[in-house]
Amino acid sequence: MTIYFIQAFIYLIAAVIAVPLAKRFGLGSVLGYLIAGVVIGPVVGLVGDETTTIQHFAEFGVVMMLFLVGLELEPKMLWSMRHRLLGLGGLQVFLTAASAAGLGLLFDLPWTVAVTIGLIFSLSSTAIVLQTLQEKGLMSSDAGRSAFSVLLFQDIAVIPMLAFIPLLALPELVEAAASLQVAAEHHEELNLLAGLPGWAYAIALFSSIAAVVVGGHYLSRPIFKYVASAGLREISTAAALALVIGIAALMSLVGLSPALGTFLAGVVLANSEFRHELESNIEPFKGLLLGLFFITVGAGIDFGILFSEFGLIIGLTLGLIALKAGILLLLSFPFKVKGSDRWLFALSLAQAGEFGFVLLSFSTQNHALPLDISQRLSLVVALSMLLTPALFIAFERLILPIYEKRQSKTQEPDKVDDQGPVLVAGTGRFGQIVNRLLAANDVKTIVFDQSLSAIEVMRNIGIKSYFGDATRMDLLETAGVGQASLFVVAIDDRQRATELVLELKHAYPKLKILARSYDRGHQYELRQAGADYVVNETYYSALEMAQQSMIELGMHPFKATGLRNSFAKTEEKSRDILYETWLASTEDNKFNANYRELFMQFEDALRNANKRERNEGHSLERSWTPPPKGYAEEFE
Repeated sequence: MTIYFIQAFIYLIAAVIAVPLAKRFGLGSVLGYLIAGVVIGPVVGLVGDETTTIQHFAEFGVVMMLFLVGLELEPKMLWSMRHRLLGLGGLQVFLTAASAAGLGLLFDLPWTVAVTIGLIFSLSSTAIVLQTLQEKGLMSSDAGRSAFSVLLFQDIAVIPMLAFIPLLALPELVEAAASLQVAAEHHEELNLLAGLPGWAYAIALFSSIAAVVVGGHYLSRPIFKYVASAGLREISTAAALALVIGIAALMSLVGLSPALGTFLAGVVLANSEFRHELESNIEPFKGLLLGLFFITVGAGIDFGILFSEFGLIIGLTLGLIALKAGILLLLSFPFKVKGSDRWLFALSLAQAGEFGFVLLSFSTQNHALPLDISQRLSLVVALSMLLTPALFIAFERLILPIYEKRQSKTQEPDKVDDQGPVLVAGTGRFGQIVNRLLAANDVKTIVFDQSLSAIEVMRNIGIKSYFGDATRMDLLETAGVGQASLFVVAIDDRQRATELVLELKHAYPKLKILARSYDRGHQYELRQAGADYVVNETYYSALEMAQQSMIELGMHPFKATGLRNSFAKTEEKSRDILYETWLASTEDNKFNANYRELFMQFEDALRNANKRERNEGHSLERSWTPPPKGYAEEFE
């Protein structure tokens, strides 16, 4: 028992140390897990042969991930993906398998071995790609949707591959195994449908899928209502785990992919009122198991074979990545994946996948691959997965900036043919509200934004808007910034917003500048740059929510309004003093001990002010409009 505690501690502490460091250096969590595995495995030797067993257990994280992905997809959305799912996914698997098999024949491999290798290399890493795309917020992009379609088809394609590979067994391997009496004494997977005739097998498969779909639709709601009535969080978690594990077990018992079954269940439950609860219960287990899986991939790298045949292994790994990326780039043209999304799509799927380990083991056990080739291919699969985060980094730092520059050059800013008293930089969710209120009160605004879609929205509601970079002074001068009364900064980029305020205040000292900040630190930076008025984008919405919370808890609306105003007044008194303390600090971290101590003093003053407000029973502010007649009856 002690050895299990020690092993668990090693894996967990490696993740705790490596992943935050990888995130801090912009490498992503996946690469952090892989590096942790390499360190505790081949480098230090803290873990050994048990990694293969743990890897099979950790692969359940992929099953959980596909369940969560399914929860995000409505059936209508999945139907809309059918062309890319079958067309793009099918062509990718076929072309990659055929190309890899063709290259294998050039190296004088038997055609059965070449085809087996082609099938293994046609798969990509669902775990790494989806985890990274979600982490970077790229799932909703055209590249993200296309990559997901391909990955989903690959997961489905594993099923016929498992049925086809035993037909590719090499006769000499089968004979050698029989003569040595080592004819596959491995653990046989339990399959309830083994031995059934073809027609009965097909009916049983479709019945199992129908049971998941129909049961998920009609039985899940009463079951989860019953569980929720207990009011125990651990029972809800147990129910969520039982659902995923049960469906995975059912799919395995009939010879289908557990990942496919849980994905279908997720899609069926996408419209359920229990969807968010399921997500919150499953997410921690999914994250830990996926992290454990990535660690075992890194720990399983055999550096002995790698160093003895370094050139061959590295050449095969880079060749595989280049081959798959090239095929994916070609497929992106007919399926209209454009611009930088084309490169993201190609690079994200250029590795081999975790199911490659499953197929390698299965192929060896069924005598379709010699053991020595399987060991080398296992290294290629692991290294290609290890390099995937580096491909994402290359896309972000090398390819994406090129397309952004190209877009800024090819898409010329609109010619400004008007001027107004108010100029607004940025028309996102914050800037739109500012513009709408000003326009509703007949205040003429000139709006700039670098998003064509956002500009079209503003034009459709009759607000003069221009496509262009609001940080370009020549563009602002054409719009009459020198004669303007007011400039509103509402762009999304924190650094560019601060630089714009600094440049505007330097060029036009008398211009009034109002700016949106993201947090308290950004607020101080904008004030330091010269902004006349700064508002935190979440401040007033949070005050509104807090006031409504008190009302929902039974407090009279007038009382809640008084407490809100008391809070705002005390906050306003402290704002300038805290800013001056922050400004006077010469340390890199301006939120130092002096600032924190002063902040806590104001927090105490805030609590005391609100306590007095509650005890006195009247508001410190009397500026709101009296309520209409009959208003009080609504709260009696």
